[in-house]
Amino acid sequence: MVGGAFVFCYRRRSVATYWIGAVEIVAQKVVRKQLPGKLQPRPFHYKFSASRSAALYCGQRSMAPLAAEYGTPLYVYSADHILDRLQLFQSSLAERDHLICYAVKANSALALLQMLARRGAGFDIVSGGELERVRAAAPDALNRVVFSGAGKTADEIDLALEAGIFSFHVESEAELEVLAGRAARLRRKARFSLRVNPDIFAETHPYISTGMSEHKFGIPIAQARRIYRAARSHRWLTAHGVSVHIGSQISSAEPFGAAMTRVAGLVRELRKDGISLPCVDAGGGLGIDYERASGFDPAAVAEAYLRSIEQALEGLNVRLVLEPGRFLVAQAGALLTRVLYVKKNGRKTFVITDAGMNDLIRPALYQAWHEIVPVQRRSGRAVTVDVVGPVCESGDFFARDRSMPPVRPGDLVAILDAGAYGMAQSSNYNSRPRPAEIFVQDRKARLIRRREEMADLLAPEIELM
Repeated sequence: MVGGAFVFCYRRRSVATYWIGAVEIVAQKVVRKQLPGKLQPRPFHYKFSASRSAALYCGQRSMAPLAAEYGTPLYVYSADHILDRLQLFQSSLAERDHLICYAVKANSALALLQMLARRGAGFDIVSGGELERVRAAAPDALNRVVFSGAGKTADEIDLALEAGIFSFHVESEAELEVLAGRAARLRRKARFSLRVNPDIFAETHPYISTGMSEHKFGIPIAQARRIYRAARSHRWLTAHGVSVHIGSQISSAEPFGAAMTRVAGLVRELRKDGISLPCVDAGGGLGIDYERASGFDPAAVAEAYLRSIEQALEGLNVRLVLEPGRFLVAQAGALLTRVLYVKKNGRKTFVITDAGMNDLIRPALYQAWHEIVPVQRRSGRAVTVDVVGPVCESGDFFARDRSMPPVRPGDLVAILDAGAYGMAQSSNYNSRPRPAEIFVQDRKARLIRRREEMADLLAPEIELM
């Protein structure tokens, strides 16, 4: 046997073969040649011991001891992976004035925000609550915050004005009027960018598509020029830029380029009017390969995405703001859960776990695909199962008719690519406390959110006397 490690690679609805050490070494050399620095497609992988027992690792840490120490369900994040993805954007844009504003809605853990702020990131927020999270984690980064969202309240606007954020992304004329009034009342200049709707179709789930005329987001791009002209006369408003966001989990660079071409045209038209905008915000939305497609190269994907934006902005000396969320954190995270029961109902086999749809709702909400793998792989033929949780809903599932290696009650399984919109969308449905979260960095694991207890759930409630 050459080397001491093996790697399992999983493909949709099947379990792939595995390669022994010599093949893995060759594959790793190819990956390192293609990707800058230590960037890897994903941090979760199998290692084999001398006894040929396969164990799942996050970076250099085995997953099974993490479950023993912190319990399940448990969100596990690779901090190294997140920082690598951030560095990919920052390095690629080194020759352009830019700001990477992480989309807080993807994963709002305070430790994550603090770590990104230390590396120079800004933040894209969509609520006053997210602003307060940035304030708690990284108060020095408040001037690197952009405030998006179609329904900002007057109180949220006041909070952001007083914090001195970088810019408001205004999504309607009515909102601009409210912003002007609040700014005048507080006697604070409000820098704003109109979020324009370019009417661009992006192939993604309809719930996360935002760039078409029938969506609630943004201002029709044809109306933007008139609104910018009208805003020039207001003492407390400063037109600082233009922003666009066409959706999420978009795999092709073409829609981004098409949207930015229209934005660039608007910027040039405004310059003819004497309105020079120093900033263009291209939004976020770059997707990942949830279905584990072979050959996924995050550096190449990011390169194509950035090239499409740069080509559209050619000749415009503007600061570029990007709002990546999912691309930075999704593949860095996994939901670790324990098998409670394996149950047969006629021809169906159910693997029932201690995690439920309240912990990870994406499969139930979007019919989203997440790869599910055993932490300790057993020998035996793959079986077709539904992986489900304990919540009292038929929609409480993580996978249906999925081919998996055999598992037994007490085994651990990992639901991969769960770092974005996992914990952020979790709930206490069925009065279930939410999971703990940990960071893995180098060889160290650190608790960043303790597991909720029933006392946390009951604390806000008031009993009738």
